[in-house]
Amino acid sequence: MQAPTTPGRRWRTVDIVVAAIVAVAFGVVFFAWSALWNGPADAIPLPGRAFMYGVWLLPAVVGGLIIRKPGAAFFTETLAALVSVALGTAWGWTLVIQGPIEALGGELAFALLGYRSFGILAASLAGALSGLAAAVYDIVVWYPAPTYSTSMRIPYVIIAAVSSIVIAGLGGYALTRALAQTGVLDRFPSGRQRMAV
Repeated sequence: MQAPTTPGRRWRTVDIVVAAIVAVAFGVVFFAWSALWNGPADAIPLPGRAFMYGVWLLPAVVGGLIIRKPGAAFFTETLAALVSVALGTAWGWTLVIQGPIEALGGELAFALLGYRSFGILAASLAGALSGLAAAVYDIVVWYPAPTYSTSMRIPYVIIAAVSSIVIAGLGGYALTRALAQTGVLDRFPSGRQRMAV
């Protein structure tokens, strides 16, 4: 009798298809979310508007939690950013650079845990690192000194990181767990294990 094997790190066709579906869905969400970010929320002065930031980073967390293989967080977040560019987001081609930078933050979290932990801690860490990467990119590219003061930039990074932990991390964990409960993820360890912490 052959000993049971652990799931490999090679991507299956179903992994690619599901990661792409998740990314496209979030790319559409990004496009809609940008209308809120640049519309009604634009009335909220910086750094306060950063409380909404975590939505941009959900694909990195959700992709990593569902697929559970190296590159999943990076692939899903990057493709979601590219889809929003194709739809005509207000930031245009700049997301071709920013999307992968955000994605690297999420990917780093799962890599630090050896792609072995996919509970609430891993999700929170992925959200936090994605948020930090995104916020640092923003203050360098969009909100540079001396145009923007340190008293705005530091709270912006902190608020964006906390938002990313709560919305992308905890929210992404809850979303993945809810999907697992429906049975749609049964071809993945995330579905079979019902997202144990």
